[in-house]
Amino acid sequence: MDGIVNKLPCTFSDLQGASVFITGGGSGIGAALTEGFIQQGAKVAFVQRHDAKEFCDRMEQLYGTRPLFTLCDISDIEHLKQAMQEAAQAHGAIKILVNNAAVDNRHKLSDYSVSDWDQSINVNLRPHFFTAQAAAAGMKALGGGSIINLSSISYLMGNAGYPAYVAAKAGITGLTRGLARELGPDKIRVNALLPGWVMTERQKELWVTEDDLKAHVERQCLKELLQPEDMVGATLFLASEASKMLTGQALVVDGGVVVTG
Repeated sequence: MDGIVNKLPCTFSDLQGASVFITGGGSGIGAALTEGFIQQGAKVAFVQRHDAKEFCDRMEQLYGTRPLFTLCDISDIEHLKQAMQEAAQAHGAIKILVNNAAVDNRHKLSDYSVSDWDQSINVNLRPHFFTAQAAAAGMKALGGGSIINLSSISYLMGNAGYPAYVAAKAGITGLTRGLARELGPDKIRVNALLPGWVMTERQKELWVTEDDLKAHVERQCLKELLQPEDMVGATLFLASEASKMLTGQALVVDGGVVVTG
């Protein structure tokens, strides 16, 4: 049985035994992140709104370690906080928080309702604030921690076709910078990771066309398709003390489409 993530050429020794909480950690990019942290010896808990028993079984068979999975709609903040409390009880105070879950449904400006907008924000932005709120005290007690918020290059590119999602992803970067300033005195680092167009199963099933994919790869400096596992190394780096003086930043992993700085 093969995993999602090839073994990295480096080990972040301080992640051994660390308590990690990931939203949307059982599929797509999130599943690759869960496996990547397990490979490093971390104790991983994750939530998502679809059953992940098969994925957890697979991780246990591969690594002898089973991630703690809670079925949870992250728009339900009280349930999300409860899942975080259960993770802390099982694994110790959360040291690393990864806000990964998102829904990039396509829509038009003309027919998008107030409830549609609210639902998009409730999934794509609001949880990032409240998970940080829930984790901050435990991280302070540990002497520090790392919060990693997955944003997207969609807002840097000014993509059309899903303006609510683009707005939320831009908001994540703003929230990241505000939280980095607020939580820095407690040695809690907060950074954003901005993936490019990653070839998850959802993307391939719903959005990928041959022409669009060809045009996007032509924009990349590196002419390879981005895979979920390509987000793992950067996330582990941001989680580790290897990046102990890096906070409030937006790290782009997109094969070289957008330019920052």
